[in-house]
Amino acid sequence: EEILLLALDDDKGTTPMESMFKTTMGGAILAELVLEGAITIDDDKKRKVHPVPTARIDDPILAECLALIRDKDKPQAASTWVQKFASLKQLKERAARQLVDKGVLAEDEGTVLKIFKRVIFPERDGGPERDLRDRMEKAIFTYSSEIESRTIIIVALANTTGMLKQVFDKKRLKEQKQRLEDLTSGQIAGRA
Repeated sequence: EEILLLALDDDKGTTPMESMFKTTMGGAILAELVLEGAITIDDDKKRKVHPVPTARIDDPILAECLALIRDKDKPQAASTWVQKFASLKQLKERAARQLVDKGVLAEDEGTVLKIFKRVIFPERDGGPERDLRDRMEKAIFTYSSEIESRTIIIVALANTTGMLKQVFDKKRLKEQKQRLEDLTSGQIAGRA
């Protein structure tokens, strides 16, 4: 949901650069499953993903992804799962509707070229995105050591996929190259 908030144009309710966004979403799903204790990832070069048999997930998208992992006979690489999760049917719309239910986004109808209709998700409540951007700003630009894992993972995913350049000024980010490396090293989901 937080990756979607970063990607959505607040007024238009659309996401630019679909492929980058989808890959970042796939990585975010994998990372969330790690944070929830639903999967483990091997630390070796192959980075195989293993489900935790007793894990229970309430979020419908995450539960579907965990079921996909559990249904495989053999463990798959983390990168394979990122791509599979990124290609889930209606991923953006499903995540957006969860945010609509929470009152963060609105669901509306827009058009492409004034001909084709499409569903758009303009921002209704900017508070959650502002909070996320503030957390990311603190993590990247203040050298604070008090940063939650979820924020580090979002920074790592957004940095790896180039999405971070859409959130913060490229020059400022370039000046923080070492900080970004320090933040993301050692993070299982960031490496994945």
